[in-house]
Amino acid sequence: MSEMDYENDELIFLDDDSAAEEQPLLGKDWNILIVDDDEEIHTVTRLALSDLIVNERRLNFINAYSAKQAKELLHEYGNTIAIILLDVVMETDDAGFDVVKYIREDMKLLEPRIILRTGQPGYAPEEQVIKLYDINDYKTKTELTRAKLLTTIISSLRSYQQIITISQSRVGLEKIITSSANLFEEHSVKEFCEGVVTQISSLIGLDTEGLLCARAGALLDRDDEGVYVLGAAGEYARFINHPVSDVKNIEIEENIGRCLRIKSHIFERTCTVLYISRAGFEAAVYIRQTKEISELDKNLLEVFLSSISVGYENVNLFHELRNAAFRDWLTRLPNRNEFINMLDKPHLFAGENCSVALVDVNHFSDINDGLGQEVGNELLRAISDRFQTAFDGIVKKGRIGADVFGLIGPSEYVCPDAINAIFQSSFKVGDHTLPVNVTVGFCKLDNKRNIGLEILKRTNIALNRAKKNLTDNFEYYAKDIEDQTTWRLDMIRRLRSDFAAKKLELWFQPQVDLLNEKVVGMEGLLRWPDGEGGYISPAVFVPLAEYSGLIVDIGEWVLEESCNRLLELREKGYGHLRVAVNISIPQFRDRFFVEKVKQALSKPNIDPRLLELEITESVVMDEPQIVIDALRSLKEFGVKIAIDDFGTGFSSMSYLQQLPLDRLKVDRSFVKDIEPGASAVLAETIVTLGNKLGLLTIAEGVEKREQASYMIKLGCDEAQGYLYAKPMPFDALLAFLASHD
Repeated sequence: MSEMDYENDELIFLDDDSAAEEQPLLGKDWNILIVDDDEEIHTVTRLALSDLIVNERRLNFINAYSAKQAKELLHEYGNTIAIILLDVVMETDDAGFDVVKYIREDMKLLEPRIILRTGQPGYAPEEQVIKLYDINDYKTKTELTRAKLLTTIISSLRSYQQIITISQSRVGLEKIITSSANLFEEHSVKEFCEGVVTQISSLIGLDTEGLLCARAGALLDRDDEGVYVLGAAGEYARFINHPVSDVKNIEIEENIGRCLRIKSHIFERTCTVLYISRAGFEAAVYIRQTKEISELDKNLLEVFLSSISVGYENVNLFHELRNAAFRDWLTRLPNRNEFINMLDKPHLFAGENCSVALVDVNHFSDINDGLGQEVGNELLRAISDRFQTAFDGIVKKGRIGADVFGLIGPSEYVCPDAINAIFQSSFKVGDHTLPVNVTVGFCKLDNKRNIGLEILKRTNIALNRAKKNLTDNFEYYAKDIEDQTTWRLDMIRRLRSDFAAKKLELWFQPQVDLLNEKVVGMEGLLRWPDGEGGYISPAVFVPLAEYSGLIVDIGEWVLEESCNRLLELREKGYGHLRVAVNISIPQFRDRFFVEKVKQALSKPNIDPRLLELEITESVVMDEPQIVIDALRSLKEFGVKIAIDDFGTGFSSMSYLQQLPLDRLKVDRSFVKDIEPGASAVLAETIVTLGNKLGLLTIAEGVEKREQASYMIKLGCDEAQGYLYAKPMPFDALLAFLASHD
């Protein structure tokens, strides 16, 4: 037998001392990929290595008989393949080299050790092959005796294990570094915890099969005291954010529970459970292992955990800060800031028929005031829970304001019917059963890129419109609604600016005695120049001034200006004429209103009886007691009181009797109905009522002589209108008075 034949025999027949008694193993097998088109080579290799044990792990052989088949198996197993025994010549003369290139360059697999085997040693020189290809060894099949094969396999496995350990360590550190750099991201906690698990596993040379669990409330928005998986690696990764009981492993659950209970590490042969505690946060890291950890590794872990616990404290602090910034403390729902962030992410809704809704709880303040804030808080939590139950994870939810919830999701769920159905039944809150009504504003999302704040603004516009809807409790956003709102806000801004620049004007319309047509007074009327030679109608800007609250400052200016004009009239010889000004409800709500009127009249030579305050029926009915108390105080001071537009509203006669009135003004809508030969019943009724109550009466909007004649016939005292004079600036008024002396 030749030397070559002898060496081949060594490859087939195993050493006698290798037949040792089989020992039970805990670890995974080493995956060995044999790529060769010769079935005999597969058989011989398996026989030679079948009883080999390295680091208490057996070998698992994976067989490929062509380069194509090898590539398929590589995709299936990836870097879990430790060693590739690769034939050079198979379907082609360089098939093996092609597989090497595919592994290293195309698949980017750097961990598996590649050992080239060839039966044709002269085909490619060893030196050339080593230089050109990223392989770890190059052997001829004839020189690979069993002993040499064992040596090659063991050294390659050790090399592979070291590379994997380094790779795992790098991955673990990358996860920790990445999470630390992005602590405000939602996934930061998960990434940090997973990085710690991976790092601990690689630190002591174990498989990355472990998980980290923590009690609820620590880094998790949970109210219970359960134990949840914060981070995991390997087969446990799918249980992240789940209760540890979902793992369905009694050993894991019991060991983690024991670790948290005794607040200490647990070192067993089959597993290690490490205890982490820092600043009230506690966690247990479960690591599965194949051998008992050495004392050196235990000491190493102690050092590592003491360092990493600081990182956990920082993660916890940042998590709390993030919750404070983006989470509602009461319902644990995303707050307004986070809701806007969700609206800023178009990829969440791309290609979907989605809508946004703002749900406003009607009269919520009454619940807080009547039943207490705690009941109100419980109701908000109950509403949040019902949203969670009704929509689950399909619809994103948030608490936008004190009693306003936000919803984002498919339009089939975020719609009036679905939302109203949630509030069909009452809410059980403590001892109270509370029916809840809501008002909802909707905005449909389109494919355009819109910033979240803009979407929220549009939805809020729809909500405000819905509050004015008398038929339904909801409204969808439409472009014309926003245009109207934009126009209104622009007008308010312009009004505020022009008022500050003193561009507003106070004009006056004379009031005459109907019998002799002598001027007895005038009404001050506000005018707003439009900057183009015209004027903006008071019917347009007065409601805007009232809405914005600017009417209080404007009204104060009108009072001051009117009193100044009274002084000028006195100086010009018209000291007997009165000036009437209109007062709105926001002015009455100003607790300093009465004092402001008195202050304006405190100038020397001003007779308070020459100032007449005109109020409308709607003002009286809005806040009757506030109005009555203020007017009585001013009446005592000498100020005259008139009720304007009388008969157009639905005022109570009882309130009318309580008001300290001096004059009733017949609205122009009743005066214009006066026609020759016809009677004006309402005008007649108002004049008759005024006479019965001992009040003077004045008719507005008198434009025709027959209207004046009819009002005289009814017994009306005074009139104003275009028949006598139009509203005019003060200088024009002085000229008018001079011409009518």
